[in-house]
Formats: sequence, structure tokens, C-alpha cells
Amino acid sequence: MSGSREHGSADTSVDVVVVGAGFAGLSAAERLVDTGRSVLVLEGRDRVGGRSLSGEVAGVRVDLGATWVAPRHTAIRDLASRVGCTTTDQFNQGRNVLWMAGRRRTYSGTIPKVSPLTLVDMARMQTAMNKLVATVDVNAPWETPGASGLDAISFGEWLDRKNALPSTRALMTVVSKVQWGCPPSDVSLLHVLRYIRAAGGLDHMLDVEGGANQDRFVETTQEIAKRVAERLGDRVRLGTPVRGIAQDDDGVTVRTDSGEIHARYAIVTAAPEHRAAIEFAPALPEQAQGLTRTWPMGVLSKAFVAYERPFWRADGCSGEAVTDTGTVFITFDVSPAHSGPGVLMTFCDPRVFDGFDPGTRRDLVVQQLVDLYGPQARTPIDYMDHRWGTEPFAPGGPHPAAGPHATVSYGKALTEPHGRIHWAGTETAGEWAGTMNGAVLTGQRTAERVVTLLSHDAQGAVSR
Repeated sequence: MSGSREHGSADTSVDVVVVGAGFAGLSAAERLVDTGRSVLVLEGRDRVGGRSLSGEVAGVRVDLGATWVAPRHTAIRDLASRVGCTTTDQFNQGRNVLWMAGRRRTYSGTIPKVSPLTLVDMARMQTAMNKLVATVDVNAPWETPGASGLDAISFGEWLDRKNALPSTRALMTVVSKVQWGCPPSDVSLLHVLRYIRAAGGLDHMLDVEGGANQDRFVETTQEIAKRVAERLGDRVRLGTPVRGIAQDDDGVTVRTDSGEIHARYAIVTAAPEHRAAIEFAPALPEQAQGLTRTWPMGVLSKAFVAYERPFWRADGCSGEAVTDTGTVFITFDVSPAHSGPGVLMTFCDPRVFDGFDPGTRRDLVVQQLVDLYGPQARTPIDYMDHRWGTEPFAPGGPHPAAGPHATVSYGKALTEPHGRIHWAGTETAGEWAGTMNGAVLTGQRTAERVVTLLSHDAQGAVSR
């Protein structure tokens, strides 16, 4: 990428070192530069964007990672607009497909209409969940009334206690896999409630029109990050993992394989689990170390299958499908136009996908698309996939799958500074945690706090 160095070489001194070139890190750096501060962004991968990554299938650019934005996601939309990226509607015209208990059906709307009994049960569960969501302190979920009890059980245990029907549980499992990259049994109920509250409610989190899945970026989400990095130029160093951060009363020393960087402050944007890859001196306090152990990243994979045209539209289908079995568990139509090519984006369960060779993975996905959309799905013109759990650096996604007790025991460490080291990243957001919008906001806010500290430092030096 022009304008960004692959590796640092000599020792450097700047006001602030930012660790990570995802949306949080780039937004922090941009805000720091705007205030006249010197900054260096260190990224361990050979690219920017974090959990945003572009791919191409049948000549169509697609999002292998983060994809959608809501109308209310104004921070990421403003950032995209400033660098010339545009949105397009997520296609959702027609009927959706449901494959459950070996039977194919179609339905309209967000929630699959399995049966009258399931509709009643889904409404019951959603009402119960909404009541709990309304109590959550999104900025400090450990301060939520009854937090210890909510955090002591998994989402799956709560569904059991509420006697959710198997069909209801199957649909909630799809939600859990998409949002946290894990089944309901692996994630704390409080963690789930916090993310739902942060997303604007369950309906907003799941809806296309007016919701979190309304729009995609034509240029892809990673392209936004690339263009911001281009503006930052040599302030961004790729392929430069941070090995250690030492600090004293005067500043921080950031150690990489190619040299040391000295700064007044550091902003670390790595996901909680990945903070453990950095050696801190002095060491992180126990609560912060516990966070890295108990907030593992979920795992999710995506596959894209391209056809000459979006044939399912002619059959009155939206390209959106939900399944309760097999490799694929949800699909979306991300075709660029009615004339084609037709592109289906599929979310795949890594437990029955990641371990296979590319040909087998393709066959598994295509066969399920045949079940969902008919024999025309058997002859794609192109295919590609991405397995986030197999990434060589900072693997996993989309979000942490924090298990029972992890939020109450260690959640405070998400944002509490460690001396001169401050934290950003979508996990640290209150409202919009888990979204690109949240990542941008945390980067900007953390940068502003550090700028204030730098100003205080300068005033103190003058007074002395």
C-alpha cells in the first residue's frame, strides 16, 4: 500500500504510538494528527483494516469481514464520506428461505415464521430478553442491577430456563453464531444483553431496513481503512507486531522486531484476547490479565458463491436464508446489479468448515445452496471463502465470546488505563460496541483523552 511503510527501521520518538491499524487505531491517529500531535501506527498484519478485509469473486468486490452499517452509524458513515466511499442498499426484496428440521419454507420479514406456536414462543422470548436488555448499563455492564446473576449463566442456560422451544433455540443459535462466533452455550447472558443494548436493541441488530444491516459500502469496508491510511502516509507501519511496551514516569517505549519507538503515551486497540501477545512492563494488573484469558475471540467463516445472474430473484427470493443444519447457517444477496453477476454471501460454521480442503469447502457450501435455492445453484461461476479462525496474526472474529463470570470479574479492565497505556477498539465502546461505528468512536474519544493529558504534561513542564 503506497504511503505506508512495511517495517520500521530506526528508533523513533513521537507523542503517541497507536497499536493496531483497524478503524479504532486509524481514527485515533487521524484525530491526533488533526490536533498537531506526532503519531505512529504499528500494525502486525501486512494490511490495514483489522476485521475488515476485501476480496473479489467473479470480478465483484466483497467484504470478507465487517460488512453492514445502519443509518444511525454516523461516525463510520462520516469517515467513509470524507474518503469518498459510498453506500448501497442491502438487497432484501422478496421472500426469505428457511430450512429447518429438514424442511424448506419461505417467509417475509426478519423473524422466520416457522409455525404459530413458534411465533408465540419467539415473541415470548423476545419480550423477556427486551426487559433484561433495558436494565443493562451499556458503559459499565458489571454495574447492571443483578449483574452477577446475569453473568453467572450462559445464553444457552437462560434459553433452557425459559423453556424455549427447539425451533426458537435454533433461531437464537443462528443469532449467536453470527454475532459472537459461538453457540449460545459458550457466551454469558450478560455479555449478550450488553451487545444487544449497544446495538440499539434486538430488532435493530437483526433488521435490514432501518436496522444494522441496511447498507453496505460499494468500495468495501476495508477500502475506507486503506484511504484513511493513505492520508496518514508514513505514520502507518505495516508488518510490525508490537512485542512489548515498557513505561515510566516520562513515557513509554514500544518494542518491535525492527526497533524501539519512544512516546509519551500509547493507545492499544487490539481485542482483549490479543492484548496478551504484548509484554507489558510493569505487568498488567491481575484484572487486566484475566480479561485477556476470559474474553476469547469467537470464530466465524464466510464463503461467497457467484453465478451468471441472481436467479433466485426471478423466483421471488431475496437471497436471505436461515438454516439449522450443515455448514451454512445464513445467506445474503450481495449482487452488484439485477443483471449480474449474482453473488450469495454465506456465513459458515467453522466447526464443520475450516478443517476441510478448499474443494470440499466449496462442495459443502454449493450443496446447501442447492437445497435452499434449487438446481440452478449447482453451477457457480466463481467461489471464494475466508476462515477468520485460521488467520496467522490476531485470529478470530467477529467479537469476543465472553463466557459466564467474565464480564463482572474482568470487564472493568476493558477501558481502565494502565499508566500511560490507554485502550480503544470496538469492544471498549458503550453504545455501538461490536460495530465499526463503535470502533471509530472509541478511537476518536481515546485520542481526545490523550491529547488532554499531553496538554497537561506540557503545562506542568512550563510551570516547573
